[in-house]
Amino acid sequence: MRILITAPYHEEGLQEIEKQFGEVVYKSWKPNGRAWNEAELLDLLRESAAEALITEHDHVTARVIESNPHLQFIGVCRGTPSNVAVSKATELGIPVFFTPARNAQAVAEMFISNVIMLLRKTIPGMEWLKSRQWTTGAHDSYLNFKGNELAGKTVGMVGFGAIGQLIARMIKDYPCNIQFYDPYIPANATPYRKTTIEDVFATSDIVSVHLPVTDETKGLIGRELLSLMKKDAIFVNTARAVVVRREAVLEALEGNAIRGAVLDVFDNEPPDELDYRIIDHPNVIATPHIAGATFEVEDHHVEIMNRALLQWFGKGDRQVRELANKDILSIQVNG
Repeated sequence: MRILITAPYHEEGLQEIEKQFGEVVYKSWKPNGRAWNEAELLDLLRESAAEALITEHDHVTARVIESNPHLQFIGVCRGTPSNVAVSKATELGIPVFFTPARNAQAVAEMFISNVIMLLRKTIPGMEWLKSRQWTTGAHDSYLNFKGNELAGKTVGMVGFGAIGQLIARMIKDYPCNIQFYDPYIPANATPYRKTTIEDVFATSDIVSVHLPVTDETKGLIGRELLSLMKKDAIFVNTARAVVVRREAVLEALEGNAIRGAVLDVFDNEPPDELDYRIIDHPNVIATPHIAGATFEVEDHHVEIMNRALLQWFGKGDRQVRELANKDILSIQVNG
């Protein structure tokens, strides 16, 4: 099988694929500076005579898939295969694999670092120091920038998948009290407290969003839930902007209804004026959608993808956790 790989892949991972499948054509999108668009991807698939595709951000549209019904599989090196017309692949019997939790460690570490920076007033303290305002007593900074510890806080997760559970394991011994809302996680499946979404917002010192984008989650978090938060609570969203109504976040911040926010995603990227009103708020730590941006994430997605492909093709085991379109298990599939 000849496989076109446009996702970033290290040499060892490429060698594993070659050993398993026979031939690799490697055309990473990164030297191009952007993802391959529909027309470019069609050209690459045709020129390479590929029989399978491993992608990351490229535009794997319905047209791309319809033009290549012979593909044995499509691999998507992302936490969700949102750039792939999965339904069209399913229709044609093409399995789609993805790499859930590839960025879990990266996001969890950034959650901890940025929440602590907000609690400890680290950024305003640094700005004060660099602006040469330390002109009098030695205790100015000690008094002006005294903050709080993460230890002892109640952290509520809205969505408790791989990232939320990893954060919980990392901070439980600070110690923190962990509670979560997730209708798909049984109460007895974890040692942490399962509760309602309203209770998470009302009783947590830190509310952290870890929701996928679905019809049910779009705009789920708005004024009604944010108004339940404690006045000294922190709101965190490193998941997807569309699950939160940004006007409600801005209202809570500008009305001093919450202590602050840690945000990595925005309705518009690049941001528009309303996004920047949130970003520029003094009680917000905002980063440009980089919570999952580490070099190690690419290593993780190679490991996850190769393991899934070996399980499916090498061992003939169809119970692959990383299979995005599980509906094909009930029909004849390629491979």
